[in-house]
This record gives sequence, C-alpha cells and structure tokens, in this order.
Amino acid sequence: MNQSALTLVTPVIPGQRVKLDIILKKIREELDAGTFHVFEDVGTIHYARFVILDNQLSNGKVNLVFSSDYDGKEDEHLLRLATTGGDKLDELYNCCEGYPAQPERTAATRKNYLAQWVTKEASFYIGAPGRTVQQIIKENELRNYIWNILHKGSWEGKIPVNVFKEVKQQVLANPQYQWVNDKVTLSKVRWFGHVWVQILIALLLLPITLIVLLFVVSWILIIHFRLEKKDKPLGLTPSQIDEAHVKELERYEDAHNQNQFTQIISMKPGKMRLYTLKTLMLYARFRVYSEFRLGKLMGIPTIHFARWVIFDHNKQVLFFSNFDGSWQQYLGDFIDKSGWGLTAIFSNTMDFPKTRFVFWGGAYDEEHFLAWARYTQIPTAVWYCAYPHLSIKNINNNSAIRYELMEELNENEAQNFLNRF
Repeated sequence: MNQSALTLVTPVIPGQRVKLDIILKKIREELDAGTFHVFEDVGTIHYARFVILDNQLSNGKVNLVFSSDYDGKEDEHLLRLATTGGDKLDELYNCCEGYPAQPERTAATRKNYLAQWVTKEASFYIGAPGRTVQQIIKENELRNYIWNILHKGSWEGKIPVNVFKEVKQQVLANPQYQWVNDKVTLSKVRWFGHVWVQILIALLLLPITLIVLLFVVSWILIIHFRLEKKDKPLGLTPSQIDEAHVKELERYEDAHNQNQFTQIISMKPGKMRLYTLKTLMLYARFRVYSEFRLGKLMGIPTIHFARWVIFDHNKQVLFFSNFDGSWQQYLGDFIDKSGWGLTAIFSNTMDFPKTRFVFWGGAYDEEHFLAWARYTQIPTAVWYCAYPHLSIKNINNNSAIRYELMEELNENEAQNFLNRF
C-alpha cells in the first residue's frame, strides 16, 4: 500500500474569513475533546491539517488549505472524505468559492469540488514507507502484547532463542493476532540508492560527469553569485520576532510527543531561482524514492511526513512537516545534519539568511535562520494525527518486531529481537 499526499488550496469567499475561523476553532476543540471523528472514520489518514492562507501575494485573496497524508489512491481518498465528512465539509467549504448549493450536495459533487483544487506537491517524504495507518496501530498493539508476555513471564535460566520461541507460540495461539501470518517485507534502500552504486555510475559516466560538474560549478559561481549579491535577508534575531505571533504558534506545539510545522514562503523573482528550486525538488524525490526509506531524512530520524508545494503560479512555497520532539530540536537537527540542503532549497525564497554559492551560509547562520523560520511559519488551525504517541523510531521498531517474529532466529538474532522491548 502506497502512502500519498493531498493538498487542496481553495479560495475563500470575501467576507467569510471570520466565520471560517470560528468553524475551524470548533473542529479543533472537538478534536482535543475526542468528539471529532471524521479523520479517524475515513480510516486511511495518517495526518491531516487545515490552514488559512491570508497574504498579499495572492492579490488579497484568502485561501483555505487542507492537507492529508493517507493510504491509497487520490480518487478513493477524496470520495472517502466526501462521504464520511459530508456535514463538516459542507460547513467549511460553504465559505469557499463555487461550493455546490444545498440541493446539489452529494458525495459525488463534494468529491468533484475538492478535486478541482488539488495542488500537486513538488517533493514528498515518508518516514515509514508502505505501512498503512491500520498496520501501524496493529503492530504497536502486537509490541505491547509481547512486552506484557515478557514482563509477566518467568524466563530465568532460559536462553534467548527459547524465550523467543515461547513468545512466538503464545502470539500465534491468540486469535487476535492471526494477522501476523500475513507476509510482510521491511523497507529497503533501492539498489541505485546505495552510495557505492552511485559512485560506480559516476565513474562509468566520468566524461559526461565532468562536463556536467563544470557547467554546474560555472552556473553557481557566476549566476547565483550575482543573484546573491542582490539578496535582502530578513536580518532579525529570534528575540525580535513578534511575541504575539510566536505565542500563537506555540499554542499548538508540544501537546503530544509529535509536532507539526507549517510554513509559507515567497519565491525570489527570476526564472533561475525557480529552475534551481525545481531541480532540487527533483533531486530530493530521487533520494526519497531510492535512499531515504529507512526512517531517516538526511540522517534525521524524527520526521514522519514532509512535503513541499509550489503554487500560486510559482510565486509561493508551502512546507508541511510532522515530526517527533520540539520545534527547536527539529530545526537544530536539520542545521547540524543537512544545513547545506536547507540552504540550497530555501535560498531561493524571500528573506532567507545571506547565502554564498547556494550551499553555504544560510541555515548555518543559526540565529538568523531560526528567526526566519519563526517569521515564515504560520499557525495550523487544525491538526490531526492517527498515532500521536508513536515516534518514527517506534513505528519502524514495531515493524521489525512483527517481521522477525515470523522468522526462524538464531541465538544472536533472538537476543536482538528481545532487545527491541
């Protein structure tokens, strides 16, 4: 089962912003109270959020943005939303332009309406590829069940492989866990994602590679150097960011072990900036597809889903992320492990700290980068997670438990299995 990303950017009817804020606030309160079940009832949503975009670049137009990370195909997902969330969708999107009138509202007309506002992502990262919402939840239940077996049993004097066999026997004897017999595979790096393969290909294509590198270096040194001289960074420090804005953002942070991040940034003018960003997004898609499949993005093991969306006639970029830990820790990890990647991508957007030759400066100027991140971050009106208590490490560890349970393990492998608890 593939996971996918849905982003809807829908124009709001002039004068309906206040009403929309009230509706979203109510949904958020119901989610916090456990009385809003639309996302849960859809059954395939990992994460979902609503955001209101209100900025001058869109000619003063207000947009309602909905995003979801889900299992399956887009057409089926839209239909599930239109069917399960009918009344709530009606209330929300009645504030938006062109929504079907009351007598015409059916699952089909709602779905068709939503479909016209789909905005495709430029790049999309998945921390636990191939695992459905239901699989993640069930594998966590399995882990807890085995944990109870291990902590309630008497294992003194028994070697790990025999403990493993008894645990396996108890699990298979329980009708509730017969689904573990269904064959699964763990995510693997695709062959062309291995560094040694990429080096070998580069060597085989050395003449072409040298020509390309020469072109790229010239491009960076000449064109981007000239562009960077004209850049005007934000220049603020974290303490200079509007306090009310920061408090509004912090109201929806650290409620769980996981957090969300929503950012809207304007593109710098000029086609070269856009070409550079789209080339980097293409490169990111390749690495996500081939290499970043084991729960780490550029060495960062805390991100569940992330995406970049270029929209509004290539004038704006939306960035969504769902991650473990705090905001400060999340961005600190990015600076430490992938500062060059952040700089290369976001140096093409407005107000970013001063960069040098695309990859240097920028995010490594930590004080100004953190201020820029807060300045361009916007409040998430509604945020949903199907498993807020699970980290990406937990999810991947649970999948390994389920996989290893159905294997024939030797002594060392059995000990490694038991060490997972």
